[in-house]
Amino acid sequence: MAAIYFHIPFCKQACHYCNFHFSTSQKYRSELLSAMKKELALRHVELPETPLQSIYFGGGTPSLLSAQEIDELLKETKRFFTWSDTIEITLEMNPDDHREDYLAHLKAIGVNRLSLGIQSFYDEELTQMNRAHNAQEAYWVMDEVKQHFSNFSMDLIYGVPNSTLSSWQRNLEIALSFSPPHLSSYALTVEPQTVLHKQVKTKAIRLLEEELVVEQFDHLVAHLEAKGYQHYEISNFGKPNFHSVNNSAYWAGKPYLGIGPSAHSFFKNQRSWNVNNNKKYMEGITNENLAIEREQLTKIDLYNEYIMTGLRTSNGVALTEIQSRFGEEFAQLFERQVEKQLQQNHLFWDGDTIRVPKSSRFLVDGIASDFFLINL
Repeated sequence: MAAIYFHIPFCKQACHYCNFHFSTSQKYRSELLSAMKKELALRHVELPETPLQSIYFGGGTPSLLSAQEIDELLKETKRFFTWSDTIEITLEMNPDDHREDYLAHLKAIGVNRLSLGIQSFYDEELTQMNRAHNAQEAYWVMDEVKQHFSNFSMDLIYGVPNSTLSSWQRNLEIALSFSPPHLSSYALTVEPQTVLHKQVKTKAIRLLEEELVVEQFDHLVAHLEAKGYQHYEISNFGKPNFHSVNNSAYWAGKPYLGIGPSAHSFFKNQRSWNVNNNKKYMEGITNENLAIEREQLTKIDLYNEYIMTGLRTSNGVALTEIQSRFGEEFAQLFERQVEKQLQQNHLFWDGDTIRVPKSSRFLVDGIASDFFLINL
């Protein structure tokens, strides 16, 4: 399979926790969209000749674009690629971007999945995050979404300062009242060069105690699994047949092409990423001298990535897969590496596959990092 990701680098305002590439100025919006179309023309050969299974509009805030602008990008992909009959076309959307007939127009041009950046149903938490929408707008957009789309996802953030287990439970209950087929939930993370990082450093905000963050995560997992959601990746939950095609492709190491400033791509064990500067990106496209950095991944790089994604997903890490992809030396090393984590009950064997028990899922990134190799 193959996938395309469009990075739309515009936002109304900067969320305090976000370190993704974006601009609050849309002065060169039409020029940048033209550059993205040209990049697709220049780089489409980097993907294998296989039908696209996923097109994903992320950002930034893709829902700032009109349905016509999105349609033009979709039509451009059809110039160079065939589409699978079951292609999943996802648009990330903020609640405040809902306007009359927008959802109907999105559906008419082929968008068949929405990812809603709700984050919270509490105004005080949304204000603290500097989100552009309020709780009432979140309610309104969800009511509208359900009228037009059967496939949609909601984003929620837990571990928010001043939140409690009870307030998080209420947030989750409100989200589930809309019966989302998919839900993504992330712990609030302090990223460098963000407003939140400065607020924490100056003690303007006090982060939640880790023990309470873990309690909120444990409740999230237990409650959603009891409601029939499959916990298929550490931060992602889906009803059967509603797992994200786009994200699953990333985790499975499938080829994808990232279009737009800061967008990443992967094909034939090579990772590449565009410059995270709109002006430099457009200049490179205009001159057909793409501002891209490329890295050829070594066998050790690929092994490390397989361990990380395997432990974070419900697939686990299969010994036979390591033997097949990396050879017997890596398989023997993995068996030695895993002993310590088995003794601490952070991992368990399920046939020939290593998985993370529920009690250790919150710790998975730290567990995975213990396996990372620099050299053999």
